[in-house]
Amino acid sequence: MKITVVGAGNVGATCADVLAYREIANEVVLVDIKEGVAEGKSLDIWQKAPINLYDTRTIGSTNDYSKTAGSDVVVITSGLPRKPGMTRDDLIETNAGIVRSVTENVIKHSPEAIIIVVSNPLDVMTYQAHLSSKLPRTKVMGMAGILDTARYRAFLAEALNVSPKDIQAVLMGGHGDTMVPLPRYTTVGGIPVTELIEKDKLDAIIERTKTGGGELVKLMGTSAWYAPGSAAAQMAEAIVRDQRRVFPVCVKLEGEYGIDNCYLGVPVILGKNGIEKIIELDLNDEEKALLNTSRDHVKEVMDVLDKLNTSKV
Repeated sequence: MKITVVGAGNVGATCADVLAYREIANEVVLVDIKEGVAEGKSLDIWQKAPINLYDTRTIGSTNDYSKTAGSDVVVITSGLPRKPGMTRDDLIETNAGIVRSVTENVIKHSPEAIIIVVSNPLDVMTYQAHLSSKLPRTKVMGMAGILDTARYRAFLAEALNVSPKDIQAVLMGGHGDTMVPLPRYTTVGGIPVTELIEKDKLDAIIERTKTGGGELVKLMGTSAWYAPGSAAAQMAEAIVRDQRRVFPVCVKLEGEYGIDNCYLGVPVILGKNGIEKIIELDLNDEEKALLNTSRDHVKEVMDVLDKLNTSKV
């Protein structure tokens, strides 16, 4: 199995490192536009193999996509990182151009690859990759829900003083302030979370989750990378190992949840064919309203992308 990670920055390098360390593929190719960066980081990861005892070969490339040929999965992390005070929407024009170019190069050499998008603004960059690849919606997806859910679970584990391993949760909607955490579908060792924590504390955790990315940007001056890189690697693992894991993933909705032609995070089954099935939860009225609000926000940014793409035709 072969996995390509495009973008050798913090997120991409972390993803490649996790893929190698966990031996998720025989070969991991790291690609970047900056001369020598992908080659250096991939060599560093390979030199760690005798220490951490793994066999995955890591190969770097400066803009030579021929080395990515025959990839089963491609993770796209390329793009301008978010800076303090910058919204995800500010990134759209620059990153859309980057994602368009990367996707076209990837598909040229690996027409059957499954694409995982990590670039921001996530939902709309997934839309761009879908447009550029012309692949079925089941083979182009965005990584956001796993990251957001991980933050939610980490905050809950801290508040309850329990292992994060025992916490299961679902978040839906767009990647950003309008994401939709679902306490009704959150459990700790099978116990509903609402039986273990007061409502005001749970509400505070939900709000912190919604702004989780911004919190890290304020602290570090740039976006997170350990958790996003690991989340993308987990998605790739579910696909190449046909694990049929249930994850929240950004995908184009075509009538599910009463929403059409919008890229939103929803629970899916991930396996060898990509998105094997979209799971439709029975949302209550309040949850539906929150999801529709998130849809409206994402559609606004999708409209911006449509106008940009139209103007360049």
